[in-house]
Amino acid sequence: MALHLITGGAGFVGVNLARRLLVDGERVLAVDDLSRGQLELLAELEVHPRFQFRQIDCSDPDALFDAIKHAGDRIAHVWHMAANSDIPAGIADPHIDLNRTFLTTFGVLLAMRLAQIPELHFASSSAIYGDFGELEIHEEVGPLEPISNYGAMKLASEAQIRAAVEAYLPRANIFRFPNVVGVPATHGVILDLIRKLRATPNRLEVLGDGTQKKSYLHVDDLIEAMMHISRLKGRYQVFNIGPTDKGVTVRMIAEAVRDRVSPTAMIAYSQGNRGWVGDVPRFRYSVRKLVETGWTPTLGSDEAVRRAIEEIACQEVGA
Repeated sequence: MALHLITGGAGFVGVNLARRLLVDGERVLAVDDLSRGQLELLAELEVHPRFQFRQIDCSDPDALFDAIKHAGDRIAHVWHMAANSDIPAGIADPHIDLNRTFLTTFGVLLAMRLAQIPELHFASSSAIYGDFGELEIHEEVGPLEPISNYGAMKLASEAQIRAAVEAYLPRANIFRFPNVVGVPATHGVILDLIRKLRATPNRLEVLGDGTQKKSYLHVDDLIEAMMHISRLKGRYQVFNIGPTDKGVTVRMIAEAVRDRVSPTAMIAYSQGNRGWVGDVPRFRYSVRKLVETGWTPTLGSDEAVRRAIEEIACQEVGA
């Protein structure tokens, strides 16, 4: 029974990861500065005897190290999920991604070095690649040219982790996430569209012309992939995680949300195929490397999106 530290532990992925680790009989220390995470998401976990939570800004390595020292036992694994999840906000103010995406990684690595924690699992992103259009993106593709501050700071974080492995960190896994959907939803296109329809039931305004096409993975499959990779041997491993299909369009998502929440609503698209500055309108994600290790997702993009729409509609609207 190992002790696991989850940064961003009050966020969407962090909460699902903590729940899975507890089910597996592990102990969890979750930390979050609550700038994007939500304390209420931890309600069911905080009563668990093997779960602890601390409100900490991970860009402050001294505060994080102090929490580690008082955790009650030596931490065996760090799952670094803390980051800014609002890409447009990071475009408007670059300090947001510097502080919450890169400096949290820098702080985590410093604290890990002080505490001599041997293993890091890092939530990176498809945003590190940039815009490759219709080209299938695999782990060896390049050059890497992110077009958002979020992607740039995730790429910088990967570089810092690689340097740490060379200098002192025994082991690190890099997870390059696609678009992840499910509950408890805190951000993302499905949640945004459902909330728009609740505000204006007769009209759904969509950013972009609806032709944007991306891969979507249900959070349950994501957690399984992360656990699978954590069990593989290797000092430094980088994996794309995602479905095996070519993705779905924003038009498909908008129509499915409309049909579930407000079937008579009119959908109004805007011009252009980018929803915001820094948005990659289309990408094809190769997960061949991960599949060859024995992992496969249970849901494709279409199935993951439709399941998540039902889940998030229940979360927001009720049955």
